[in-house]
Amino acid sequence: MAQTPKKTEESVKQRVYRTLRGDIMSGIVEPGRPITILGVAEKLGVSPMPVREALHRLVADGALEYLDNRRVRVPAMTAAKFDEILATRIALETLAAERALPFIDSTRLARLQTIDMELEAAYAAEELEKAIALNFSFHRCIYEASGQGVLLDLLESVWLRLGPFMRAATANLAESYRVDRHAEAMQAIDAKNADALRAAITADIQDGVGHLGRSFLSGNSS
Repeated sequence: MAQTPKKTEESVKQRVYRTLRGDIMSGIVEPGRPITILGVAEKLGVSPMPVREALHRLVADGALEYLDNRRVRVPAMTAAKFDEILATRIALETLAAERALPFIDSTRLARLQTIDMELEAAYAAEELEKAIALNFSFHRCIYEASGQGVLLDLLESVWLRLGPFMRAATANLAESYRVDRHAEAMQAIDAKNADALRAAITADIQDGVGHLGRSFLSGNSS
């Protein structure tokens, strides 16, 4: 019985952290907009303490930066940082895809197809936060098949830095440029073709996220 309060406290801390982390990764938290401890605590119906600890963790993760003692925000994106993130994504995700390929069965492939259909429906409905979350889910569904947690942890850290920017870029471009390479990735998985899968993942990042982000950054700097 004495352990119950501690377990409850830990579960609240983890829930607050995962909720904020998910909101940042999907772009619900806007870049540059201050986040206050009291504001988050009120929204989630918790005390300030777990919020403060979650924000500290997210600053350590590189997802947020301090403004002052009570406020944090998503850091602004620069062209150099964006190029670094894309290069990191390509290096890690092609490795993760290759290692996961032997473990992807027909059940997981069917799940990938379902996620991709849900993703297209979310874009069609202009549900951008949902679409961004589903895109990450598609990639995660591939890579987690290998059971190698270190690579996935590293990737989620990179995605965390990218989500808010991609939400802003998609919302502010007059014409959203998207090339769906997911079909190519699924074809490569079905054929157990590692080279084709690496190529599809690389093209998905470069032609989709890369084009969208660079177009947005170029437009903002002009």
